[in-house]
Amino acid sequence: MNEYAIKHVVIAGGGTAGWMSAAAFGKLFGKNIQVTLVESDAIPTVGVGEATIPTLHLFHDLLKINEAEFMAATNATFKLGIMFENWLEKNQSYLHSFGHFSHGCWAAGFQHFWLRGKKLKIASEIGDYCPEHLACRLGKFATAPKQERNHAYHFDASLYAKFLRDIAQKSGVMRVEGTIQQVNLNHNNGEIESLVLANGQVINGDLFIDCSGFRGLLIEQALHTGYEDWGHLLPCDSAVAVQTELHNDSVPYTRSIAHNAGWQWQIPLQNRMGNGLVFCSKYMTDNDAQLQLLANIQGKPLNTPRVIKFKTGVRRKLWNKNCVAIGLAGGFIEPLESTSIHLIQQSIIRLMQSLPTKRMEPALVDKFNSTMRNEIDNIRDFIILHYHATARKDSRFWRYCKDMSIPDTLRVRMEQFVQRGHVYQGNGELFGEASWLQVMLGQGIKPEAYHPIVDSMSEQELTMFLSNSKHQTARRVSTLPNHLDFIHHYCRSPTI
Repeated sequence: MNEYAIKHVVIAGGGTAGWMSAAAFGKLFGKNIQVTLVESDAIPTVGVGEATIPTLHLFHDLLKINEAEFMAATNATFKLGIMFENWLEKNQSYLHSFGHFSHGCWAAGFQHFWLRGKKLKIASEIGDYCPEHLACRLGKFATAPKQERNHAYHFDASLYAKFLRDIAQKSGVMRVEGTIQQVNLNHNNGEIESLVLANGQVINGDLFIDCSGFRGLLIEQALHTGYEDWGHLLPCDSAVAVQTELHNDSVPYTRSIAHNAGWQWQIPLQNRMGNGLVFCSKYMTDNDAQLQLLANIQGKPLNTPRVIKFKTGVRRKLWNKNCVAIGLAGGFIEPLESTSIHLIQQSIIRLMQSLPTKRMEPALVDKFNSTMRNEIDNIRDFIILHYHATARKDSRFWRYCKDMSIPDTLRVRMEQFVQRGHVYQGNGELFGEASWLQVMLGQGIKPEAYHPIVDSMSEQELTMFLSNSKHQTARRVSTLPNHLDFIHHYCRSPTI
């Protein structure tokens, strides 16, 4: 083995980020690398990241996680999208589903044909041409072998961490209980040498992964990496969360309900409902937020509401010296499109792909930081779009969002869509054309024109094209069972 090879990875903190990191490194590198995770039972985790996006399949495939077993263990349900209510205007809603629309042609996407169809009054709503969108609205779902996996999950975050902890420890990961009191740095190069626990135990390592949450115990408190604050772009800085009993059947989507100073989530699990109110403290107090959340939930509360404070933004470097910040330690965009767990997994996978030696090769570090930052900026822009492209002027919060300055990268995307109905997915970006299309349309952005190639099709041909696409979508969805019936057959939790 190379004398400079990484021999010991130390993870500071548990929760979703810590145990995802531990499970991945333990399962895939455990034969050659010692993995130690330090966490304290006295320090609570945030634990409200209960919704995902479809990219989680990649992480689960790497770890050979059985879907049905994972879902049963975490009280999970399927998620096909997010229903946005009151975002454009009060009492209006739209669905951002995870599927794809019918194919267009080499020069123009499906939306261009649909736009001409709407102009000619021969096209129905955009979601009628996407199987996942239609299935989501009808409450239907099933998996099948070799089926494209455009679904995500709702699950219990604490049970997911426990599920991953079992995988990690079976793979040889050592868990050390304790509170980190001190971080020792190398006097020559400034890298982290060891962690000192409250009981005096010293844990040495070669590569340190900071999963200590918003505190950034290693990446910030020890290495002083710096933080880029996005509060002017994403003004929500607080959330209050509570769990309730289920009051009706679970639906295969997350509800995101805008209010005067932010938005409220509803996440259905097999055994309960996850609820939360995201808000901006400039326009709503903690007490008012708790009262509003409790007034707008259905079902008996199962715990006491708790307030979570956060600052939207990102570390100036996610990888600094021999420390990589993963999860909340690296930054936080906000929970609107359920991207936190995706960024955790992307950080883990890219770190494993770029696994350095003890020399911490600068080219690997720089590439990791630039690639992650590109993806994070893309997600940030996508989230800002929801707030900025609104017709709401009924509160100070929404007037601020509507009038605020936005990044040029987002402004250009919006202009391209308005001018020609153009959407795209850049290299390394998370959200694809279908996502940008649905949210831009849902937020009231209307293209002024479509691609001229569509006019080469006669009205009769266009009618047949749109009709066939809609019919195929409806036929495919008609064969699917009820979402909840399929869950009870496929992955019913033993606690239900």
